[in-house]
Amino acid sequence: MNFFDKLLVAMDRNQSLLYAALDPDPEVLSGSERSSSLRQLWDWLPFVISQTEELVSAYILTLDFYQALGIPGLELLQHTLATIPPHIPVILDAKHSDINTSTAFARTVFETWMVDACTVLPYAGHEQIAPFLVYPAKAVFVLCATGNPSAAVLQEHPAADIPFYLHLVKESQTWGSPEQVGLKVGAAMPDILAKIRATAPERLILIQGTWSDEQDLAKLLSAGLNAEGQGLLVPIPTELLTAEHPSQEIEKLRDTINQERQRVIEGNPTCDLWLPNVCFLQSDPHRDLILQLFDIGCIIFGEHVQASGATFPYYIDLRTIISKPQIFHQILGAYAEILKQLEFDRIAGIPYGSLPTATGLALRLERPMIFPRKEVKEHGTKRLIEGHFEAGEKVVVIDDILISGKSVMQGAEKLRTVGLHVEDIVVFIDHGKGVKDRLKENGYRGHAVLTLSEIAETLYQSGRIDGSQFKLFVE
Repeated sequence: MNFFDKLLVAMDRNQSLLYAALDPDPEVLSGSERSSSLRQLWDWLPFVISQTEELVSAYILTLDFYQALGIPGLELLQHTLATIPPHIPVILDAKHSDINTSTAFARTVFETWMVDACTVLPYAGHEQIAPFLVYPAKAVFVLCATGNPSAAVLQEHPAADIPFYLHLVKESQTWGSPEQVGLKVGAAMPDILAKIRATAPERLILIQGTWSDEQDLAKLLSAGLNAEGQGLLVPIPTELLTAEHPSQEIEKLRDTINQERQRVIEGNPTCDLWLPNVCFLQSDPHRDLILQLFDIGCIIFGEHVQASGATFPYYIDLRTIISKPQIFHQILGAYAEILKQLEFDRIAGIPYGSLPTATGLALRLERPMIFPRKEVKEHGTKRLIEGHFEAGEKVVVIDDILISGKSVMQGAEKLRTVGLHVEDIVVFIDHGKGVKDRLKENGYRGHAVLTLSEIAETLYQSGRIDGSQFKLFVE
């Protein structure tokens, strides 16, 4: 999983834009002796991680703090990296600036330390950044504006209406995709942040520093969030991290930010941000996804005839998800987790409902896509299978809902007739009732992100449906 996807998954899981800075600064802890402070840091940093791992979307480690402690500091760095949960992305705040050592440094941070992203100073140009970009699953954050008052002399040269920092932002947009190149901006400058967001609406912005009160935080979020209420990484203030019980105050901050996110996007009718409104005692990786499906109208009740010909007292319509980027991204991620465990050469989508999903997965996993036509054209090439392929290749088939298995097996058989091998069929929802067994009888392995019973149980527990509606799903 690349940095950007890993970050979005963490944001979705913890419903948070916050990051925690794991900085071994002895001054933030009690004790004046250097050895005493080091011992405290070995305990304090894992404590901060344990208090924040369900509240943050990323961790940031400032390299200079670790280097200042010498060899013990680098040992502490390795210890801290090993303590961070693997599903939460790590950003190394290195502010690397030397073009001659960029290749070696990128190799160290991405291959040896296995961090997910790194901050860089961009003044040597694209040649300095390029060694970091050869790692497609990693990312860099370009420092484009700092909050130091005296920096304005340089950042706003030659004039406030055509400042250098905006020229730097525009230039960095040509260096790499939004998934690989983000921006780093000082927190105490909402006016500058707003200009940067307007110039680069597609970029992820990492905020550095803190703010004075909730009013300033609201201005910061209003200036930096994109139209979907995302695109921003916000620091947890140091005083919260050093509190006796950090998680309580950090959770309040996260909820405050989410409220502000909702206000920011209220004026954008084309893309709503979904946030959960129920609390469960047990964790479920797909719970929020199920609730979103219901809340955006993908699950409706009433007599409906299915494609298989059967009549059900409910209908699941997944066609609207392509218009909801937040949930569509989560669905692609859920499919991808299954696909990463399978062996295949190409992805095949079943027309027409699963074609957008198959396309998104092909882009995300960087695998070529084909699809069997629903009907053979009477003109042109009259192809049965669209896209390039070679006989003997292994293809994984993507579909949306598995009810009888008839349509997806028909599509798979078309692929087989041209010499392609099909063993695995991956769907979003499995209705159950033995359909996977029918696939197996025909030589296919079935995989599903969700089952109908799982959906019904989650909706019932959350109060989205009542007992009578729950029975409609399980009978």
